[in-house]
Amino acid sequence: MQERIILTREDITKKKPVDAIVNAANTKLTGGGGVDGAIHRAAGPELLQACRPLNGCPIGSAKITPGFRLPAKFVIHAVGPVWRGGHGGEAGLLAGCYRKSLELAAENNCQSIAFSNISTGIYGYPKHGAAKVAIRTVKEFLMDNHQPQKVYFVCFDEENYRIYNEML
Repeated sequence: MQERIILTREDITKKKPVDAIVNAANTKLTGGGGVDGAIHRAAGPELLQACRPLNGCPIGSAKITPGFRLPAKFVIHAVGPVWRGGHGGEAGLLAGCYRKSLELAAENNCQSIAFSNISTGIYGYPKHGAAKVAIRTVKEFLMDNHQPQKVYFVCFDEENYRIYNEML
């Protein structure tokens, strides 16, 4: 299974070849700062237009749109939790983002998916804890599913890359 999980340090908006990239989205799916804003800018205005009829997305879940101007065929918009000290079910909500993203990728015949570091930016989820949830959830999913064949953890910053590298 380990050969199905790949760690990279790069800009997720330029990740190729990959069928789907996972956006750390807000509940309104309107674009924002960080990776969310970067993905919306790179995909073009069509991405926001495709998000509007989805009527947002609850925390702990995900929705899918075409990738438009991105190298990926799809964008999976995962809404992670804001960190509130770990007593508000954050780990379960974060795991839900990863699980639903993987389910959407499989349902859309994606052979590869690339995850950004969900909730670790402005949402304040501690990076070590988020990486632990992400890796555990992905490994559990891959044990029972053949798709996607490749799961990338794409780290933009050195700190997240180092953390994932140590845990993988």
